[in-house]
Parts: sequence; C-alpha cells; structure tokens
Amino acid sequence: MARPREFDEHEVLEAASAAFWTKGYEATSTRDLVKSTGLTQPSLYNAFGDKRALYLRALEHYLEHTLRERISRLERTVSPAQGVTLFFHEILERTLADPGKRGCMLVNSALETTSDDEAFREIVATEFAEVRAFFYRRMVAASENGEITAVVSADDAATHLLATLIGVRVLARVDPQPALLIGAIAPALLLLGLPALPAKHTNV
Repeated sequence: MARPREFDEHEVLEAASAAFWTKGYEATSTRDLVKSTGLTQPSLYNAFGDKRALYLRALEHYLEHTLRERISRLERTVSPAQGVTLFFHEILERTLADPGKRGCMLVNSALETTSDDEAFREIVATEFAEVRAFFYRRMVAASENGEITAVVSADDAATHLLATLIGVRVLARVDPQPALLIGAIAPALLLLGLPALPAKHTNV
C-alpha cells in the first residue's frame, strides 16, 4: 500500500512557484527547490515528476491563485469597464509592492520559451488568449451597457490591452518605477474610454 504524502501540496507548490518566479525556470536549481520546499529531491520528484513537470504544476498553481482568481472576481463584482481598470490597478499595486521585482510568472515564462519546446509555448499562448478573452468580454459588455463609447473594435481593444499588460510586466522586471508603469497603462485606458486608474498607489 502506498504511503500517504507527509506534506501539504498547496504549501509545496507555493514554495516552488516562489522559487521559479524569482529565478526563472532555467536558473532555478534542484538545490533551490529542495531548499524552498523543504522536501528532499527524491520526495519532490516522486510527488511531482521531473523539474519541468514541477514547473508546469507550479505555473498552474500560480495562475489559479493570481491571474484566474482576479479575472473571475472582477467579472463577478464590478462593472465591465471598471473591471478592466481595476485589473490593471491590481497589477500595478502588486508590482509596486514586490521588493523582488519578479514581474509576472506567466510573462517571465514566455520570455524563457524556446522554439524547440512547442508544447510549453502552447501553454503560455493559451493563457495569454484567456487574458485577451477577458478583455474582449469586458469591452463588449462595457460598450453594450453604455459605459464606454467604442472607438475601436472590441477585438482590437483586447489585443491592445494584452500588449499593454505584457509590456508593463516586462518593465516591472527591470525598472518598476510608478511613473513609468502608470505612464504605460493610463494612456491605454484613456484611448479606449475606460475609467482612469485610482489616484493613489503603493509607493507613489
């Protein structure tokens, strides 16, 4: 009979996500993962597979508790136009409050993908498509309920918002200055007739 696992899977994935998020896939060593999770290498890989399999589980865990949670919550709790603005506001707040300048684990993963790992590229592309779909749904709904007057198609607006998000997340890795990040987000919202960012931000 198999022995029951003697660790909390959620806690282990949180720790593994933090390690990968901080250093990236390639730079994170097995020693780093052992140190961060508190498990031995055999226990870690017996439970989750090899390093790549663990990374994919850690990325899925990260997405489920950050990006997907935010999308689901904002679609349930605020108006469509406010949902887009608050999405960027929360991204900005998290970025400015992060002393490690880690950016976004998904975007960081995209920057690490190689041409010979088609399966991994498809995973990242699928997640980007989900974010774009959120923007698309919100822009369509905001136009239909009269919150905004559409100046471009919802399709183009969604693509523009996704590109803005990715750009902000890359900037957050190298120069997360409030004025710089706000300067990237605010014009995109203004151009599309969306509500402005709240006036106060962390560290501003």
